[in-house]
Amino acid sequence: MDTSRVTSETVDLLSRITGQKLSQRDITPQVLFLASLVTLLLGVMLVDGTVSEEEKQRLQKILSRFSQSNSDIQKLTNLMIKGVKENQTYKKIQDLLKLTSPLSESEKILLIGFGYEMSAADGEIDLREKQYLEIVAKNLGVKSQHLSIFEIAFTQEGNIEANALNELHFLLDSSRFQELDTVFVKAASDMLAILPAKPEIKTTQKHTTLSYDELKKFQVYRQELDNYCNLVSQIIHECKDHSFLPSTLIDDITEVYNKIKNQRFRLAVIGEFSQGKSTLLNALLGEEIQPAREIPCSGTITILKHGSNKRVICRYKNGQEEEISLEDYHLKATISEEAAIECLGDELAHSEIEEIIFEHPDLNLCSSGVEIIDSPGLNEHPDRTLITHKILQNTDAAIFLTNVSRSLTQGERELLQDLRTKLNYGKENEPANNLFVVGNFMDLVRTEKGREQVKQRIERFVSGQNPIVIGENRVHFISAQAALDAMLQGIEDEYLQSFQNFTQSLERFLTLESGKVKIHQSVEQINRVINKSLNSLSQSEQTLEGKIEISEAQKLEILEKIGEASARDVRIRVLVSSVIDEVYEKASESYDEWRAELGDRIAEKSAYWVSEHNPVLSQDKLIRDYTNQFIADLSQEIDEWGTKILRDIIIKEGIEYLDSNIAYELDAIQADFQRLDQQIQTNFSQQMKLSIGGISDDFMGLGGIGGGVGVGGALAVGLIAFTGLGFIAIVVAAIAATIASSFGFGLLDFDGLSTQIKQKVYDIGFEKFEESVEKISEKLDEIINTVFNSRIEGSSRVIAEAISLYENLIEQQEKAHQENLEQREIEKAFIKQKRQELEQVQKELQTIINKSTTL
Repeated sequence: MDTSRVTSETVDLLSRITGQKLSQRDITPQVLFLASLVTLLLGVMLVDGTVSEEEKQRLQKILSRFSQSNSDIQKLTNLMIKGVKENQTYKKIQDLLKLTSPLSESEKILLIGFGYEMSAADGEIDLREKQYLEIVAKNLGVKSQHLSIFEIAFTQEGNIEANALNELHFLLDSSRFQELDTVFVKAASDMLAILPAKPEIKTTQKHTTLSYDELKKFQVYRQELDNYCNLVSQIIHECKDHSFLPSTLIDDITEVYNKIKNQRFRLAVIGEFSQGKSTLLNALLGEEIQPAREIPCSGTITILKHGSNKRVICRYKNGQEEEISLEDYHLKATISEEAAIECLGDELAHSEIEEIIFEHPDLNLCSSGVEIIDSPGLNEHPDRTLITHKILQNTDAAIFLTNVSRSLTQGERELLQDLRTKLNYGKENEPANNLFVVGNFMDLVRTEKGREQVKQRIERFVSGQNPIVIGENRVHFISAQAALDAMLQGIEDEYLQSFQNFTQSLERFLTLESGKVKIHQSVEQINRVINKSLNSLSQSEQTLEGKIEISEAQKLEILEKIGEASARDVRIRVLVSSVIDEVYEKASESYDEWRAELGDRIAEKSAYWVSEHNPVLSQDKLIRDYTNQFIADLSQEIDEWGTKILRDIIIKEGIEYLDSNIAYELDAIQADFQRLDQQIQTNFSQQMKLSIGGISDDFMGLGGIGGGVGVGGALAVGLIAFTGLGFIAIVVAAIAATIASSFGFGLLDFDGLSTQIKQKVYDIGFEKFEESVEKISEKLDEIINTVFNSRIEGSSRVIAEAISLYENLIEQQEKAHQENLEQREIEKAFIKQKRQELEQVQKELQTIINKSTTL
C-alpha cells in the first residue's frame, strides 16, 4: 500500500466518515483498507434496497476478522459503518476511488473478494449486487476474469479458467499483505482457502536432494582429527603408566578430544515474523520438518541437529527437560493462531520453554555437521535482546531473512545493524563476514524490472556506504517455498537454481573460511599437547641415560618447591576473591551514581520517541512502539555504562592488577624451573612456556567479556529479561489497562493523548526497572565472577602442571635407580617408539592442514 497517495481530500473524507478530526499521520494502511471494506460491503448490502438477516450477520463476521471485541479498531469500524451510511459513500464511486487509490493490486483483489463473500451471504449472488461489484471492480482495474473465479468460488457453478485462477492465487499470496497487519495476512490466507485449488503439477521425477559434499569432506577431516586425538591419548596413557609423562597431559588431551568431538557448524536463521524462516529451513533440509503457515508461527528457539534416532527434547526455563512426540513438537514450537492475530507478545512472554531440540538421522545438512538454530520472529518478541544474545553465541554464520515484496522495515534495519555488531563481538560499524542476507518470495515479483529494483534496494542498504556485510556472495534472492516445491516434485527451475546458488555460497563459507579456522585450531591444540609430551619423553630418556640425576638435597628442594607452588595457588585464589569484592563494591557505587541520573536522561530521550500509530485508532501499537523505544534507550544507557565504566575502567583496572600478580607468581615458578634446568639439565622451563601459552589463548580478553555483546550488553540482557516474563508484554498490559480506564473514545486531543501515553510508558517502565534491583545485583555478581574466576582456572592449571612435572621427575628418578641396565634399555626403546609415533601424528596433522586448504 502506497500511503504517499493519500491526499488532503482523502483525509477530509475519512474525517467525515469517522466523525473525527483526522490528520495525514492518522491515515494508516489499516484505516484505509477498513474504510474501503466497510464502504464496499455496505454498497453490496444496500444496492438491492433490502438487507437480510444473513447479510447483517455476514457483515459482522467479515469485519470481526480485523478487530477484537471492544477494541479501538472495532469502535472505529462502528463509526465508519455509521458514517458511510449517513454520507452514502458507497454510492459515490469517486469517494470510493479516493479511499482505494493507495491500495495495491492485491489489496484491491482482496477487497473485491470480500464483496463477493457478502453478496453470497444469503445463498446466491443477486444480479444488482453482481453489477455493483463489476462497476467497482472496473474502476479499480480488477480483471473480469478474476471476478468470474470469485463467483465460481462462492456459487460452486461455472467453468474455471486456469490462467485466471493461477493469477488470483499469485495476487492473494499472504506474503503480499504483511505490511498491513497479521489479521490481513490471515484474511488473505482464508480467502485463498475459499478459492478452487490450483491444479497440481504431476511429475514422475524423483525427489531432488541437495548435496553438501564439501561439508561432508570437512566431516571426514574432523573424524581424522578425532582419530588422531584418540591415538595421542592412547600413547599418553601408555607413557603415564610407565611414569614417563605427567598425569596432567591426560586432562589436556581429553579436553582437546571433547572439543573436536563436539565440533559442529552452528547456523542461525533470524528475521521478523512471517518472512518464511520455517519454509527456508525445510528447503535447506529438503523435508517439511518445521511447521509453517502464513501468520506468525515459530514461538521458541528450535535447534535442528543430527541424531541416531528421530526424537524431540523440550527444555524448560526451570532447568527441566522431557522427550516429547512429534505432534507435541508442532504444538509447542508454534504460537497459537489466536495469539498470532491478537496479542503476540503476551504468549511469547509467558512461554515456559527455553528451547526445543529436534534430532533426526536422515537430514542431509545436519548429518554433514551443521546444527541449525531457528529463532522466533524478533520484531514483536518481548525478549528480543535475550534471544539474539543466546542464538548468536558460538555461531559460525547467521542468515537474515526478509520479504522482497516490501522494503526493509525500520525494525529490520535496526536488527541487521544489531546482528552486525554482535557477530563482530561488540565492534560497531564493522561489516560482518559471517552474515548472509537473503531476500525471500522472489516468485511474487514477476517483472524483470521489479526484480532489479528489489535487488538494488536491499543491496544498497546491505552493501552501501556503511555496509552490513563483507565477503563474496553474502546477499541472495530466493523463493524458499518455490524451491522446496521443486525439490519435492523433482523438477529443475530458476527458483531451485537460485536456492542452490545460495546453499553453495553458504557451504563454501562454512568450509573454506570457518572450517579452515576450526581445523587449524584443532591441529594447533593437538600439537601443543604432543610437544609437551615430546619434551617430557626427552627428559625421561635423559633420566634413563643418567644425564639427569638429582641428589637427596635437590629432591628435598623440589618437594619444597611443590609446597611453594601450592602456596602460590592459594595466594592467587585469595587475591582473586579480594579483587572481586573490591570490583563489585566499585561497580555498585558507580551503578548507584549512574542510576541517580538515568531518569533525566531517559526523559530527554523520550522527547524523540515517535510512532506512526494513532493514539486512539491504534493505541496498542502506539504503546508497543513507545515501550520498544523505552527499552532501546534503557539498553543503550546500560550498555554505555557497562562498556565505558564497568568494563573499560573498573573491571579493566581489576584485571590488570590481578594479571600482574598472577604473572609474578608464575614467573617465580618459571625462575625455579630455569634454575633446576641449569642444575640437572632438565627442560622444565620449555614445558612451562607451553603451558602458559595455552592459558594465554584461553584467557578471556577484555574484548570478549560478556560473550560477544560486551559487559554492557550482557548486563542489559539480564535487566531486560527481569523475572523471565517479557518486559514489553508486562508494560503494554499495565499501560493498556490504565489508559482504558482513563480515556474514552470520541473527539480527543490526539497529541495530548499521545503525550500522556508516552509519560505512562516512562512511569511504568521505570517502576518495573526499579523492581529489578536484586536482579541487577545478581547479574553484576555473575559478570564479575565469570571474568575473574577464569583467571583462577588458567593459573591453577599451570601450577598443577608444574607440580605434576616436579612429581614426575622424582618418580622417574626413583624408578631409574630401581631398574637394571637391561630394563632401562627396554624403557628407552619404548620411549623412542612412542616419540616416533607422536612425530608421525604431527606429520599426519600437517597433511590434514594441507588438504584442508583445497576444500
